[in-house]
Amino acid sequence: MMKPLNGKVALVTGATRGVGLGIAVGLGEAGATVYVTGRTLTSAPHSEGLSGSLQDTALAVEGAGGTCIPLQVDHSDDEQIRCLFEQIAAEQQGQLDLLVNNVFSGVSAISQASGRPFWECDPQLWDAVNRAGLRSHYLASVFAARLMVSRKKGLICTISSWGGLAYIFGVAYGTGKSACDRLAADMAVELKPHNVASLSIWPGIVGTEQITRLVAETKDNLSEKAGLQAFGDGYNWETPLLTGRAIAALAADAKIMDYTGRVAVVAELAERYNLVDKAGNRPASLRSLRFLLPSVWTALKNVPGLLPDLKIPWAILLLKLLQSPKFL
Repeated sequence: MMKPLNGKVALVTGATRGVGLGIAVGLGEAGATVYVTGRTLTSAPHSEGLSGSLQDTALAVEGAGGTCIPLQVDHSDDEQIRCLFEQIAAEQQGQLDLLVNNVFSGVSAISQASGRPFWECDPQLWDAVNRAGLRSHYLASVFAARLMVSRKKGLICTISSWGGLAYIFGVAYGTGKSACDRLAADMAVELKPHNVASLSIWPGIVGTEQITRLVAETKDNLSEKAGLQAFGDGYNWETPLLTGRAIAALAADAKIMDYTGRVAVVAELAERYNLVDKAGNRPASLRSLRFLLPSVWTALKNVPGLLPDLKIPWAILLLKLLQSPKFL
């Protein structure tokens, strides 16, 4: 297997399990040295009944052909984030080629708040969803940008979701994801003169243990308010590895600056870079006819030229999905 990220240094925040683990493994496949962070260093059941640790992630990354350096970090603590980047700078002589802002600690809080409007929830829900998430992404990007700008190269990927486009898991979640998209776009403006790229990354429906549980608990709410009936039945789900492979392809793309400031959909990156998921399949983009019209697609996909896998333009999706401000 080619190793296009040999000699590259990456950091994936929140990589004990789920999407972060998959991203780290995908970067390891490509040959990167991958720093991974999280709160759990050694294997032990999490308080939410979930397993996973940084040591487990390190073994998976190394098994995929990469080098992994696990660092225990609580991303709700600003000082720990600062020390993290000081350590990377010292150990790698100032080199950091890729930051993946992935850490997110709000799944449990979202689940507990499911079915209740925001005013009936404790206001601390905002911090539970967006502190080790949106805020920590900003802080990590500050320190990463200082290293990247000095070397005139680098890539910051911020993991967001379709919740930035339409109501899914509530006000705090949707606002945070919209802000992640804006964070990535606005950072791109200021980083572009220094040859550093910034993108927002939208995975599809990723079947992690946490998401599977959350979708099951909020399925009725999702169907009613967002029209996402297929969200909870496992149709067209991705594994976390596909996001890792997509980000690895972006990091290896010599034309990455052409894409800076944009939202990148993982399934569409897989199509562009000819990537497959863990089982060798390639999930459809959530804005494609293949996803939106599954029964029609299944019936007609083998008729040449009859049903191309078209993508619904963003403008049309906005009209249908986004509860946007009404301008005078």
